[in-house]
Amino acid sequence: MKKKRRTGCILFSLLLAACLLAAPTGYALLTKHVLPTSTRRTLAEGVIYRRVVRYLPEPLVMHIVLIDVKQAGVRFLVTPPDVTEEGEPPLKARTTSEFMEEFGVDIAINGGGFTPWYTNGLDYYPHSGDPVTPIGKTMSKGKLYADGPGPTLYITANNKISFNLETGKPQNILAGDRMLVKNGEAVAGLDTTERAPRSAVGLDRKGSTLILAVIDGRQPLYSQGMTFAELAALMINYGAEVAMALDGGGSSTLVVRDKNGQPQLLNSPIHAGVPGLERPVANHLGIFLGE
Repeated sequence: MKKKRRTGCILFSLLLAACLLAAPTGYALLTKHVLPTSTRRTLAEGVIYRRVVRYLPEPLVMHIVLIDVKQAGVRFLVTPPDVTEEGEPPLKARTTSEFMEEFGVDIAINGGGFTPWYTNGLDYYPHSGDPVTPIGKTMSKGKLYADGPGPTLYITANNKISFNLETGKPQNILAGDRMLVKNGEAVAGLDTTERAPRSAVGLDRKGSTLILAVIDGRQPLYSQGMTFAELAALMINYGAEVAMALDGGGSSTLVVRDKNGQPQLLNSPIHAGVPGLERPVANHLGIFLGE
């Protein structure tokens, strides 16, 4: 009897393992996803991309870019304003890929929150070209075009980067959602329950490595997403002394320029419930890698 019970347990364990392994494959077939694997590649001198894939205890796909800001040719750009009339929304919404195509950056990540915004299935606002206003302090190429409280990233012309405190004369400023890491430790009180797509930006202790992270989420059997507490832990694991969350959910997008000069999605965004569909957002953080 004990032998039969032990055999049954082994068979059940093998069946469970097979189901766990097959589930991502089934999801890939249904959504036309290509099953990812963990990888590491050099995008340019001093710029490393890592895709980290985990299947247990729940599926998770993470994208991390480490940028040596001291490398020659590295420059930054926050989306410039489209409209300069006072009282008018300063930006026209763009996807992150559209931002890359228009401004010629080599890496792009979605920026902070914005208004107006709503989604009800495939009925949503904004579409590309619709007027929007970023939430929080925002500057591009020395021109401040939005203001407000909240966590803020400052970047000077010589790539001196700081959070929440101006050091030098900033050329680009980007507002975030919330702080994740301060002094190398997770901010107290971060949510530990809700998993969702996430975007974040951080800086190491020396101020020489910028850390970008985008986490895929809301795609069952492919990637569940992260809580804010988990996102803070991830940023610390990659060396962040300080880090803040950017706009998340369907906005989370990471794009690089491919060898043919075209935008290439590194992650799987999920706008309007559609895997792989990019959301038009207000602003972005772009990085130039060449002279």
